[in-house]
This record gives sequence, C-alpha cells and structure tokens, in this order.
Amino acid sequence: MYSGVRGGGLSKSRVTVTIPPNHAPGQIERPKRLPPDPERNFTIVEPQTYARDSDFVSAVNSALRARPPSERSILVFVHGYNTDFTSAVLRMGQLVEDTGFKGVPVLFSWASHGKLLDYVYDLNSVLSARDELLEADKIILRTEARAYNIVAHSMGNLLTVEALKQAKLINKFNTSGTLNNVILASADIDVDVFIDQISVFEPDERKFYLLISADDKALAASRLIAGGVNRVGDEDAEKLAKLGVTVIDLSEVSDTSSINHTKFADSPEVVQLMGRQIMSNGGLSTGSSGGSSITNALVGLGNAVTTTVAGAGSVIVIP
Repeated sequence: MYSGVRGGGLSKSRVTVTIPPNHAPGQIERPKRLPPDPERNFTIVEPQTYARDSDFVSAVNSALRARPPSERSILVFVHGYNTDFTSAVLRMGQLVEDTGFKGVPVLFSWASHGKLLDYVYDLNSVLSARDELLEADKIILRTEARAYNIVAHSMGNLLTVEALKQAKLINKFNTSGTLNNVILASADIDVDVFIDQISVFEPDERKFYLLISADDKALAASRLIAGGVNRVGDEDAEKLAKLGVTVIDLSEVSDTSSINHTKFADSPEVVQLMGRQIMSNGGLSTGSSGGSSITNALVGLGNAVTTTVAGAGSVIVIP
C-alpha cells in the first residue's frame, strides 16, 4: 500500500492481520516464499483506504463501540529504522496478539526505506514526519477512545519525542488528559538531545518508560555513526532516571534477535508485561512514587531490582 518514498501529508487506511494457530509469543511467523499460508504464517488482508479524516474516525469509533467500555482505548505504535510498511504492520499485529491488547491498535508508519544502509534517509524521514504525527494525534482525539498509549521503537522514538515536545511548546500536549503513557523501546536518540527534549515537560508529565539494554548491537552501531555519543536505549540507567522517567533495564533478558534490538517485542516475558500494564486501569502510572505500579506488576517475572534516584524516577532491572 505504501512505499518508502516520502509522500505529501497523512494517509489513512486499515488492514487486517491474521495470526496463525501455531504462533509463538515473541515471533512473527513469516513465509519463506509467497504467498503466505494463513495456517502457518502471518498474513495482511482486506486493505482499505479512507479519503477523508471523518471516514477514518467513523471506522475507529465503530471498532471502539464493538468493545466493552473498559476496552475502548487506542494503542499507537511508531516503528523504527530499517522497517518497511509490511514489516511495521506485522510487528503491530504481533504486539497486539502477544500483549493481549483488547482495544483498537493504530500504526503510525513513516517513510523508512527499509534498507540497512539508508540510516540518514530514515533519519530525515523521521524529522519530516513530525507534523503528520501531530495531525494523527488530533484525529485520534476526535474518536471516542477513553485513553491511548504510545509505544515507539528505535528511531521512531526520535519522531515521537520530537512531536510531543513540539506539542508541549505550543501548549497542545495532552490537553485532553487521555494520553496515559509513552513507552520508548530501544530509543535511538542522542542522549544529549533527549535531555533537551525532556526538559520542556513538567515532572508530573514525564510518564515516559524507557526500555533499555546495554547489549543492543544496533544502538552500538548508531553510536558509532553519531560520533560516539550514547543513545538513550543503551545509556546508563541511573543517569536517565535522574531525568524523572522510569527506566526498565532489559540487559539480562534474552530475546530471539541476534542484535538484541527488539527485546520489547521478541521477549515473551517483556511483551506480556507491557500488555498487562497497558490494559490495567489506564496503563502504566508513575504517580509520586516514580514507578511503583510497574514494580508490583513484575511479580512472576523474576526478582526485579528497583532503585529510586533521589528526586527523580526509578530504575527497574529485570534479571
């Protein structure tokens, strides 16, 4: 439906993702050759585009009304670098399935070339997509959703936080009160840039959850390209917590990827944790305790070690 070529403005569409009965949490069962077999592979079917914003809003509202009131929420996923539209849709489908999310998922797909060597192209695509993400936010606020959360991955975090900062600077950040939390997984953001970005938010607005991992090889490569400056996704946890955010350290968690860049989705334990939190009474909540709610939810995931940095956020280590 969409290529990696930048377009003019925001397009709206819907697809159906089918999940094979043999699906294993943390996996995307893709075919070795086309066409895919729905009994064994994920498939994308029933594409439909919307010419008007109002048509898209009506479709989302219909999906929301089909759910009980407690499940009338939206999960926005912003994909990362080197991710074409098909891969982004499949990842969204896998996240919904594995988290057990019962609301309406919305993918914000930006123009990634989907090629390993096109890092700079993707970076510029992210920067050019900020206004479209803000426009998408306005459309979501026109729906009947009672709440929404954002999950961003890799370079998609730069797009997400830049758009949120822009909204804050023009006094449009979460004015409806329906944005619960922002989950930043493997964030490919220059840590100095992130410190500047987060500074515009009041302490009680910093409901950012950073999923980091010291063994993320993709971020190590990004750091090399960026002149040796750490990325948020592999920065020191306590340094990040001093910014007033909640940091979840996944360094000791294993996943199915050889580069450890997709633990948020590839690790069954982590993706199920995210699901429980997103679906629990408005999602994650820092409150004044800086992350105690997610600490309580870690029961059964092993011995989570939580430390609170004085006057700031929390660091949660999942062994």
